[in-house]
Amino acid sequence: MQSKPKAVVLLSGGLDSATVLAIARAEGFEPYALSFRYGQRHEVELAAAERVAKALGAVRHAVVDIDLRQFGGSALTDDIAVPHDGASGDEIPVTYVPARNTIFLSFGLAYAETLGAWDVFIGASSVDYSGYPDCRPEFIEAYEAMANLATKQTVSGERRLGIRAPLMHLSKAQTIQRGLDLGVDYSLTHSCYDPAPDGTSCGSCDSCRLRDRGFAELGLTDPARRP
Repeated sequence: MQSKPKAVVLLSGGLDSATVLAIARAEGFEPYALSFRYGQRHEVELAAAERVAKALGAVRHAVVDIDLRQFGGSALTDDIAVPHDGASGDEIPVTYVPARNTIFLSFGLAYAETLGAWDVFIGASSVDYSGYPDCRPEFIEAYEAMANLATKQTVSGERRLGIRAPLMHLSKAQTIQRGLDLGVDYSLTHSCYDPAPDGTSCGSCDSCRLRDRGFAELGLTDPARRP
């Protein structure tokens, strides 16, 4: 019996990455989940990632430690307040973590090479998002081109490695519906940037607002922990 192809899935524990893990599994991959403890103020998301990885059948869930607090520059890794009044205009919000997806994908690429995997999944979307530059299709396309120049397995000419972003052109509501169709339990996930010490979501940061809107558009209530 032929074994399933392996894939690395970047798993934050949030709504989008949980959906992507379910998609990878539904597409016939053996998913290897990869999360990061990077000094984020919402480290509670890692407990959610563990729950999601277990519930959705990840073969393994690895957590990598990177301390991006050494650089700061983001409300998620520095002593900067998380905004609770919505995004302003076209400005990139202070919750943007410099080069985060570039860093995470680099680890995903290395992990894929050690596994003999040819696909790395990421929950990036350019619809209903916070305007982060590393969530755009141009970034994913450019990273994929670089990845195929960067590793032994790709330059050997066996085949091309794919950076898969299946949510790229989906709204938050469409993402949630896709996940529900695949059996994702969103009560296991966590998306809030500024949770209470007990892990309760604030309900007013940009991530919570986008998430709420997605459920509301479907006539549903977010099952995540709330005040």
